[in-house]
Formats: sequence, structure tokens, C-alpha cells
Amino acid sequence: MTTSKQLFTLISSDGQLEMSLKDVDVPAPKPHEVIVRIEAAPINPSDMWPMFGPSNLAAAQLSGDKSTLNAPLYPGMLPRIKSRLDQVLPIGNEGAGTVVAAGNSEAAQALMGKTVAILSGGAYAQYCCVPAQACIVHNEGTSANDAASSFVNPLTALGMVETMRMEGHTALVHTAAASSLGQMLNKICLAQDVPLVNIVRKQQQVDILKAIGAKYICDSSSDTFKADLYKAIDETGATLAFDAIGGGDVVSDILTAMEQSGSKDAVGFNTYGSESNKQVYIYGGLDFSPTILNRAYGMTWSIGGWLLMRFLGKLQPQQIGQLQKQVANEIKTTFASAFTDELSFEQAMTPAIILQYTAKKTGEKYLINPNKA
Repeated sequence: MTTSKQLFTLISSDGQLEMSLKDVDVPAPKPHEVIVRIEAAPINPSDMWPMFGPSNLAAAQLSGDKSTLNAPLYPGMLPRIKSRLDQVLPIGNEGAGTVVAAGNSEAAQALMGKTVAILSGGAYAQYCCVPAQACIVHNEGTSANDAASSFVNPLTALGMVETMRMEGHTALVHTAAASSLGQMLNKICLAQDVPLVNIVRKQQQVDILKAIGAKYICDSSSDTFKADLYKAIDETGATLAFDAIGGGDVVSDILTAMEQSGSKDAVGFNTYGSESNKQVYIYGGLDFSPTILNRAYGMTWSIGGWLLMRFLGKLQPQQIGQLQKQVANEIKTTFASAFTDELSFEQAMTPAIILQYTAKKTGEKYLINPNKA
């Protein structure tokens, strides 16, 4: 192979999104590199903002030759994305496929013909050139579709549990808990006997989690949500939460319940609340509205952001390797992902289909096969 079709995105300073399919050269691999023929690349929520930004996808139009998608940005949104304006950017955080060429190092040559997963930031391409050490090597019998979601969701779920241990907590709270990532987190916590409080927003999601054995499930649409949340946090002793939503008051509700539990046995004048630190990490942005804090949780609490790559940066290479091996060994069980549809490049750029996969519905997940006709 000498060229590869690849998806790119551009947002111009005059407020227009352009997603385009281009032909790019495939480089000869350096000694430590491999060329991966990408056969499955998931469309994660974390891919959608780089892909489309704050554009009005209902007004998107595909060019006659089906190589360019254009859409206007919503008014007033340019200041939020100033740093990326007028830049042509690759997209696609992760993917999986077959190693079809390799550099002459022993590590690279050992991957020839193997099914591997990669985290490249440019996985929506027919071929990707990556360092051999950046690949998760999958076991024989694992398909590219099986391996497609090997990085973002599995390592995030594992990273949440590792963060809990590193920071001295003993239980977790997680929002948007019926998502693919949330289900993986439940399986990990059940296997490791880690108490996990799940927050969902409708009965269908409660049923999904009950089916896999989740014990603590709080439905935010229920009239008893706050009472249910307090009871679950009190029973588990959870003082750490990961929030995928971002906007609204769910973060504040979690901190309030943690404080109520921590202060329930307080006596005397309790000016500053419970002594145990209550920590919420926001790691997603399903709701872009402001995060509302009704500060009724004492003075020992923190809110921060959590990113997978920055978490991995705190680990030693051996620790990362152990996590990746666990993912490979459990990719069909703990870390299994089901996909609603496999899309070609043309389908992924079709406005009606874009509206389907950007809806972020529970139980629906799409992947791109860059080599699908």
C-alpha cells in the first residue's frame, strides 16, 4: 500500500465545519513501527467533539462526490474552540486491525499478521503507522471488531478503580452508568469486590445494570432519587465519584449525599463538615450546560477533571502493560462491546446516519470500517 484514505476535520474562523475524506501517503515504517490495516474504529463520545465541534448537524450537507461534509456552527460558539480554528485535524481515537508491514526491529517484526488495537488520534484511516509498543496485541481468535474498543472504555474503567486505590478511597460513584464503559466498570467492581453506586436516568438503564448484577442503582428521574443516592452512598461509604455528564446539579447532589453520610454521627457544632475528602472527577461532557454547585457539603471536597492519558502518564510502563494484558485477555467478557452498525466512510459522512450515531443512545454504538466498500 502506498496511499490511504483518511478522515479529517476543519472548523474555519468564519464558523463552518468541513469534514473531508483525503488520500494520504502511507510512510515506510521505521525500525520500531508497524503499519496496521484498520478494520474497525469505534465512534466514541470522546470522538464526536473533535469530529464535529459545536456544529449544527441538522443542517449538514454532503458534497456531490461524497468526499466533503459541511455544516454551520451554532452562533456564538467560536470562542470555545479558538485553539483549533483553521486547522485540518485527523480524527478517530482508537481502532483495531491487522499488522501488514513492520520495521526491522524484533519487537515490530513479532507483530506481523497479528490483530492489534491502537490509540492514534487518527484511526479513521485505511492504514495507520504506529510504534510497536503502542499496540495492544490481541490473542489468537480475537477479531478486529472484538478488539476495536480496547483503549478508551476499558482503560478508563480500569483507571477509575486504580485512581480509587491510589487516592485512598474504598468505593465509587459513577454517572451515565449504563453506558458501555459503565457496564465494564460494573464487571470490574463485581470481580474485585469494589462497592459501586450507579446513577442512571431511566428505568431501561436500571434494568440493564440489574441484568449484569449491579447492586446499587439510583434513577435520577425518580422522585426518591436523592434519598436513594444517600442510602447507597451511606451503605458503601463512597467518597469518590466519576461524572460523565458535566452539566447540571448531579455533581452537587453526589457531594451533598457524601456529606450527609459523613456527618450523620457528628455531635456538637459542625462548622466545616465531615473530615473525609469528598472527590468528584468530571471526565465527560454529555451536558454542556454549567455545572451547578449548591455548596452544602462542608469544606473538605474537591472537583476536578480526569483524563485517561494523564492518568496513564502517572503509571510505570510495566503497570500499563499489565492493564493492557488484562484488556486483551478479557476483551470478549469484561470488556466486550456490541456495535449497532459497521459504517463505511461514505455512510459515516451521511447526514442522516450522523444524526443517529451522535444521539448517544444507551445501547447504541457505531464503528467505522475504513476498508469497507
